Amino acid sequence: MPNSPELAELKVTASALTADEIDAAAERIAHIIDATPLQLSERLSTLTGARVYLKREDLQVVRSYKLRGAYNLITQLSSTERTAGVVTASAGNHAQGVAFACRTMEIQGRIYVPANTPKQKRDRIMVHGGEFVQLIPTGETYDAAAAAAAADVERTGATMVPPFDDARTAAGQGTIAAEILEQLGQAPDSVVVPVGGGGCIAGIATYLRERAPRSAIVGVEPVGAASMTAALVAGGPVTLPEVDPFVDGAAVRRVGDLPYAVVSDLGASVVSHASLPLVAGTRAGRLPGKGSENFVMTQVDEGAICTAMLELYQNEGIIAEPAGALSVTALGQLDLEPGSTVVCLISGGNNDVSRYGEILERSLVHLGLKHYFLVDFPQEPGALRRFLDEVLGPDDDITLFEYVKRNNRETGAALVGVELGSADGLPALLDRMSNSRIQVEQLDPGSPAYRYLT
Repeated sequence: MPNSPELAELKVTASALTADEIDAAAERIAHIIDATPLQLSERLSTLTGARVYLKREDLQVVRSYKLRGAYNLITQLSSTERTAGVVTASAGNHAQGVAFACRTMEIQGRIYVPANTPKQKRDRIMVHGGEFVQLIPTGETYDAAAAAAAADVERTGATMVPPFDDARTAAGQGTIAAEILEQLGQAPDSVVVPVGGGGCIAGIATYLRERAPRSAIVGVEPVGAASMTAALVAGGPVTLPEVDPFVDGAAVRRVGDLPYAVVSDLGASVVSHASLPLVAGTRAGRLPGKGSENFVMTQVDEGAICTAMLELYQNEGIIAEPAGALSVTALGQLDLEPGSTVVCLISGGNNDVSRYGEILERSLVHLGLKHYFLVDFPQEPGALRRFLDEVLGPDDDITLFEYVKRNNRETGAALVGVELGSADGLPALLDRMSNSRIQVEQLDPGSPAYRYLT
């Protein structure tokens, strides 16, 4: 596909996305978009040795950057197109932007979302859109919702408002980069951007390449939904066989054609999520790679994202959704030049409070503090007591205990969750288990049985 006519056509279309067009988008949406704060994080600066700024798009009226692209597109529609109404598909944040634009401009819209979209996001869509929007949950993934939206457009003649695969959408989202340069008063050494369908990084990268070409760009995806990484490796957009829906704002099976064309044309390369060094070059923050030496894509584990979300909440008081914490999570993989200026995009804050139980669970597992075991107790009295007294350490707690056979609550196999006082206590716990008369099987987080726990 790299030399195919289809890709050549995509690159021609992508050429419509320019810094000048992004500046024009900024003028179009200025009356509806407030410039979000660029907030210095003392904690992250101390941890990394760099000056880390957080671009707070979670403070937009719809709690994400998505309003920028949606409004920039819809405001350019003709009167005929407005009369026909608009249709979109979204995991939730873009839908809120479209809903807000529909109510503000009094345009009717139909919004398709995956059936598993958090209730908090669905409620906010209706708050922003009111009587001007119809919310239609469809399928289990963004891609299923997108297919239903495309069928609607074909059937009704309404105008599609793509969440990422359109130059007008990407231009609106690229206005974030224009704000960053204006607020800093200089080019940052590095900008770290969450990536789902790719519209945001396409817009930001386009602007920085023209206005601040020496700034390094890091695109960050969740390991369980790395569609841009897959596209760069394959030489064109591919459909992932499955995605982890946890990072719902970035759980896209197939990256947008136009964003891929932009990102690949700018020379982005892929680096392992295990290690991403920022090395000294002609200036701080330059990145290695087979393509552009300062534009790379990397991936972060969902458990690490949860830890970053909790740390943002506990230290900065920032309620970030999983996708919104992608950029900050990646800081743990960067070897930043001391004193360099790094901007992390907090892309959204639409997180349902009911999810925090799962977020805490995933974080503890990621940190090596939470483990699960199938324990087969001997058929004799006192076996459970010996397990508590002889196997558990003084700082270990049982957080889950369920007999596998509900009709046998005295002896027999049990599912046991253990939270350690520290991650380095696991070898000693496993050693005590192996030396006991109790049969124990540790459940691997990657095993099929483990999936029933998360």
